[in-house]
Amino acid sequence: MTEWHSANLGAVLNTLGSNPDSGLSTHQVDKRLIEYGPNTLKERGPKSPWRILWEQLTAVMIIVLIIAAAASVFLHDYKDAAAILTIVILNAVLGFVQEYRAEKAMAALKRLATPAVKVRRNGEVQEISAVGLVPGDIFFLEVGGIVPADGRLLEAVNLRVQESVLTGESLPVEKNASFLSEDDLTLGDRLNMVYKGTVVTYGRGIVVTTATGMDTELGRIAEMIQAVEAESTPLQRRMAALGRTLGIIAIVIVAVVVTLGLLRGEDLKTMFLTGVSLAVAAVPEGLPAAVTIALALGAQRMLRRRALIRKLPAVETLGLVTKICSDKTGTLTENRMVVTTLALPAEEAPGRIRDIDLPAEGQVLPDELLSPIALGLLTAGALCNDALLSFNEKEDRHSYIGDPTEGALVVAAARTGMQKADLETFMPRVAEIPFTSERKRMTTIHRMIENRSKALSYVYPWQSESFVSFSKGATGSILEICEKVWVDGSAQPMNKNRRDWIVEANNRLSGSGLRVLGVAFRNLGSLPATAQEEEIERDFIFLGLIGMMDPPRQEAKEAVAVCRRSGIDPVMITGDHPLTALAIARELGITEKQKVITGQELEKLTPGELTEMVEDAAVYARVSPEHKLKIVEAFKLKGHVVAMTGDGVNDAPALKKADIGIAMGITGTDVSKEAADMVLLDDNFATIVAAAEEGRVIYDNIRKFLKYLMTTNFGEILVLFVGMLTAMPVPLAPLQILWINLVTDGLPALALAVEPAEREAMNRPPPDTKKGIFADGLGVHILWVGALMAVVSLGLGYWAWQANNNTWQTMLFTTLALSQLGHVMAIRTGKVSLFKAGILSNKPMFGAVVLTVALQITVIYVPWFRDIFGTVPLTAVEMLICFILGSVVFWMVETEKWFLRLSDARLR
Repeated sequence: MTEWHSANLGAVLNTLGSNPDSGLSTHQVDKRLIEYGPNTLKERGPKSPWRILWEQLTAVMIIVLIIAAAASVFLHDYKDAAAILTIVILNAVLGFVQEYRAEKAMAALKRLATPAVKVRRNGEVQEISAVGLVPGDIFFLEVGGIVPADGRLLEAVNLRVQESVLTGESLPVEKNASFLSEDDLTLGDRLNMVYKGTVVTYGRGIVVTTATGMDTELGRIAEMIQAVEAESTPLQRRMAALGRTLGIIAIVIVAVVVTLGLLRGEDLKTMFLTGVSLAVAAVPEGLPAAVTIALALGAQRMLRRRALIRKLPAVETLGLVTKICSDKTGTLTENRMVVTTLALPAEEAPGRIRDIDLPAEGQVLPDELLSPIALGLLTAGALCNDALLSFNEKEDRHSYIGDPTEGALVVAAARTGMQKADLETFMPRVAEIPFTSERKRMTTIHRMIENRSKALSYVYPWQSESFVSFSKGATGSILEICEKVWVDGSAQPMNKNRRDWIVEANNRLSGSGLRVLGVAFRNLGSLPATAQEEEIERDFIFLGLIGMMDPPRQEAKEAVAVCRRSGIDPVMITGDHPLTALAIARELGITEKQKVITGQELEKLTPGELTEMVEDAAVYARVSPEHKLKIVEAFKLKGHVVAMTGDGVNDAPALKKADIGIAMGITGTDVSKEAADMVLLDDNFATIVAAAEEGRVIYDNIRKFLKYLMTTNFGEILVLFVGMLTAMPVPLAPLQILWINLVTDGLPALALAVEPAEREAMNRPPPDTKKGIFADGLGVHILWVGALMAVVSLGLGYWAWQANNNTWQTMLFTTLALSQLGHVMAIRTGKVSLFKAGILSNKPMFGAVVLTVALQITVIYVPWFRDIFGTVPLTAVEMLICFILGSVVFWMVETEKWFLRLSDARLR
């Protein structure tokens, strides 16, 4: 049996072989533990250190570098081989440390405690570990407890369960043990069932266990997560493609150089060594290390901003995101109910109902909210209430213990200066009629000990009565017991017009996404003999309506605005009610439309139809875990880079499928954290935007690495190729090629990792991942700047060679090295002038350039190095010429940026 909710209760117990009076026997439990296993979810163990290391060493670019190191050993160039292997090891260590630390951090985030549960076995109530539950067990639910397994309710007394981890519904669901005939009800509508991982917020219940472990709804979602295959990130795909391309280029270089050399009559061995040296130089061995360092530093900066990166490539992918599919409850909202509106009957008000909006906490309360009638409405809501008021010192605001709806009422009263404990000192509760799902209201009776509130005495004739009764609940239920309505300071008959005003106001507030409660009161001359419904719940005076909602986070609206400004579209995907979802989405600026697509509508769409219309709406409501997964897949088929945020178990499959899965660190479940690429340690939506900005900085810096390394390597290749086509000797010796490649491509390239963000980073659309890695002018830049380097260096060398100057090769060698250093300084900023950004704005870069210049001078003037690299000392004039010509590239790139600024209004 799978549809437990729609089966007769007797059939359920018979199928499970359970007796509600005695429970299971020890023998039955032992047998079922063997059959069904423990009540736990099967988890994949943490990634082993060896697997993490293997993944670091088997990337395509790293394999190319290892081959290059082997070639260097073959050439007996052990220094270069050692340098390349050092970079490989550095890259592996940095990647390993980051991912290993993330695994450890995730382990620390897990909840280690296993909840206990009360069960009835062998006719006695026992307390056991929830791990030992088996199907057929009878267990008990109490306020604050976590539901330990899926089950059918045998008894429910005012039971409410918070199911947001499964359904996304922000409000607790009222449960009952009644029979439901519909077979195809969604989880949120199966009111006679409870599910593993949800939380009891009110009342109590008795349950027969229907499923444990991986057979629960929670376990079904865990299986969905494991079925979703991890995909490589855009960065990983691009780096792999680049590695394959460079491998082919290296082979071609060797063949061409050897062929040209033989045609010139050069020695085969010399030309082979030169070709292999140039092939090694063509491979930017500094790129993987530079990328890894940039990602690691970005991850560390994100951690300081409360975002834990579990996988390094996720840092760069954040900069490419075009869609953020966000859950509502706890992500965009505060995951707590707050009173936002009071609606009071008033003869002179438009529509005969006057609305009073409550401002956000910390703001000044309007005078009308402190009026006697408004205070009376809040007093009634706070006293007809079982929640306890508290104060959250950490967040500097009122808090509560108990049901979220009732908690919102006591907090609202406290904001006006009426603490529930103070109210109860002069209006203590003496009797009550508890809330039931059939009546949909709660009624309390209070003794008037002493009137300490001038406002309340003005509203009601407290002095003439000894007792007062308050009732709150669904508006329709409250109207059933009301004979009058309080209008402008007096009780008036409840005629049809006034009843219509109230119903219309209730529908209006509900339509705006609020949860609405009606409140009424009745004065009593004496305490009734018995607190019976028929005797107490009659002749009430309708007081007003209270509207409440789970409010948006204060910083979420600005975060959404930043997203839109930067070309990122936020999309709300929630299990909550469509009207509530739309109200929050419109308030945050996620959408201006009225369109909401529901889970029922999604069920009717084929995958192709969903892909066609997935961009038509920014709000999806009443969706299931399968729907979230389908929406993410549809966005990806449309070519979007998708980030999915969430905290519930129901979010986990979509988190794993998305390009970037973002889980909540505080309210998030362990399952969602395990599925995510990033964990928000502060559950703050604004942190996602900060992380996206950091991702764009990393993406920009990686492109700068590529621009620098590929340009310099292209320049070196052109120098050698063009030089060999002339009558002059081979322009560069093999060791000189490797020196330039090692020194100029080393420290300066790594210093790009700490280049600060450019001011337009979040004022432009994200990069188009459909374009190649050399798109957006990168390839053109590599060609013309590499050619310029070659022309300047080779031109100077050819001129000196024609003048029979034995320093020609050293001058060419030095000019090429200085050109590359000028280039790296110029490309630190995309369009902004380096002088405006500040030469010292990246101090590591400035230090790396100065150190590299010093090393180049050492190679020229220190005898031991001269012997190794075949250089000769340059005169002061010759060195000055090298510096002047070496700066040509810098000035030309700055000129290019000047033209780019002219075409960009943001930078003028």
